[in-house]
Amino acid sequence: MIGWLANALFRRCGCVGLLALLWILPGLGADHVRPESYSPAVAPTITLLSVKGAIGPGVSDYLIRGIESAAATPDSQLVLITLDTPGGLVSSLRDINQAILGSRVPVACLVYPSGARAASAGTYILYACHIAAMASATSLGAATPVQLGPMGNEPPEPKPSENEAEKPVGDSNSQKLERKQLNDAIAYIRALAELRQRNVEWAEKAVRDAATLTASEALEANVIDYIADTPQQLLAILDGKSVAMPGGARILNTENAIVLDRSPDWRARFINLLTNPNIAYILMLLGIYGLLLEFYSPGAMLPGVIGGICLLLALYAFQLLPISYAGGGLLLLGIILLLAEAMLPSFGILGFGGLAAFVLGSVFLVDSEVEAFRIAWPVIALVSVVSLLFFLLLISFVFKTRKLSGVAGAEGMVGEYARVIEGFPGRGRVHFMGEDWQGDSEQALSPGQRVRVLGLKGLVLKLAEVKSGDIEPTENQRRGD
Repeated sequence: MIGWLANALFRRCGCVGLLALLWILPGLGADHVRPESYSPAVAPTITLLSVKGAIGPGVSDYLIRGIESAAATPDSQLVLITLDTPGGLVSSLRDINQAILGSRVPVACLVYPSGARAASAGTYILYACHIAAMASATSLGAATPVQLGPMGNEPPEPKPSENEAEKPVGDSNSQKLERKQLNDAIAYIRALAELRQRNVEWAEKAVRDAATLTASEALEANVIDYIADTPQQLLAILDGKSVAMPGGARILNTENAIVLDRSPDWRARFINLLTNPNIAYILMLLGIYGLLLEFYSPGAMLPGVIGGICLLLALYAFQLLPISYAGGGLLLLGIILLLAEAMLPSFGILGFGGLAAFVLGSVFLVDSEVEAFRIAWPVIALVSVVSLLFFLLLISFVFKTRKLSGVAGAEGMVGEYARVIEGFPGRGRVHFMGEDWQGDSEQALSPGQRVRVLGLKGLVLKLAEVKSGDIEPTENQRRGD
């Protein structure tokens, strides 16, 4: 059959047809004749991710993309995360843990280097990983939600009797909310501990009492699996170990694996920079002020372009941060009041009220108790002073503009000087601003005499004789001829 096909192609298409047949023949029946050793061997790989600093939207995006990339890499053995964090945002933490729990590749977490810590949100991440390890002289714990404070030592309140049932409950709404958040955090870390078969009691204690452990204590208490001082040492320990995965146990091959160092790329660093509340706050104000300058001086373009870009970047950052709408409203109210001060004579009432609203809005803008995700007081103070100076300059500019006399049209002509050409009294001609104009004067004027413009009616200048007591015209006024 193949010979007949080759003969037919050779007769019809000549050498070109034969070459095409030889090119496609190796693909025919390849599943039957290709030996197993023909496919190139794929070396096992390990994806190394590094986290240093607060857990936020940038870190969340970086870790999730790293885990997804490892799942798409052939023969991926492990995702290894080196961790050193003081904590972070709950929303970002839950996104990271969802990616870890849903990963098709085992995820190991190493608190590294020596002196590092996995505090607060870092403890939850360590519990969520398939393999937990710590370097010497590291610590973990203090996982109590920071906005709650320690509440574990408070005794439970007695149940009210029938006579007291109608009395108001002692707990305020905020205390009830704090208890609800605390119980939710305890349930979350207990679920992670049960899933990974680690110490459940200490996990609850870390949340309720902000307990902490060193590396050796954590290993003894079954909070972590191994102690390793470097990522290479941990990989050597894990070679040949079995890891429980949803699809069954998996034997790790880490001895000869290729380590792919996926350090934070430009995108992760850029998101981290944008989601810094201080940077986002400054970008927002630059955007607002840039648009205001564009409205006050239409056609400048540069302030409007820069302001629009900065404002969009700030809005992107704020959608990733825990923003207080009350803080944002106060901030906008402060800017509106400062603008109103520039337009209305309020003797500073609107200005000072706007400045107070601006400062309060800046303080409450980011609703987070995590130090790394709050706007720093020095930044608020500096921006408030700069904003006050900006609006003072704007006010002075507006008042100066109002006091200036017109420089164009009829207003710009009044008070200027011209030179008589002919005529007068009555209607005549004068040389004014480099052109010949019609003028009108009841006084007799001689050619070459200087006169002052009193007004403009239509296209006729109303003129008056320059007396000896008048102020001598300036050089620019003499150039009226």
